[in-house]
Amino acid sequence: MDRKEFLKYSCNTCLMGAFAMLMPVLPGCSTSYSVYKTEASNNQLQLPLHLFEKTNTLFVRPKGWQYDVAVQKSKDGNYTALLLQCTHMENQLTPSQNGYVCSLHGSKFNSQGQVIKGPAEIGLKKYKTYINKNNLIISI
Repeated sequence: MDRKEFLKYSCNTCLMGAFAMLMPVLPGCSTSYSVYKTEASNNQLQLPLHLFEKTNTLFVRPKGWQYDVAVQKSKDGNYTALLLQCTHMENQLTPSQNGYVCSLHGSKFNSQGQVIKGPAEIGLKKYKTYINKNNLIISI
């Protein structure tokens, strides 16, 4: 291996190592919240209602999906399901104190999925929900 190849190989190795170390702390590359993983079946997600006994918000990651779904239980017992995909440039959103934020360009959405800061102009996609026995069903 000559000097030029050695330097190229060494630099690539260092870059890959640095990326591997930084990836978990980059906002768009990992989640800093717990996620319930499930599979979609018949265009539905099925969540056991007992998951909402200790929390009013649950983040769901359907198998094979790039984006999470935020499911919120309101005080009146209704549920809202929002796709956490920025409507500006399709980046994964992360939860914030008052809703959801896009780390790519700074769009912000409130907890109901409405835009509160652009550049996004369209609210988040909402899915219909209903209860069937002891499960919450999300129609996707």
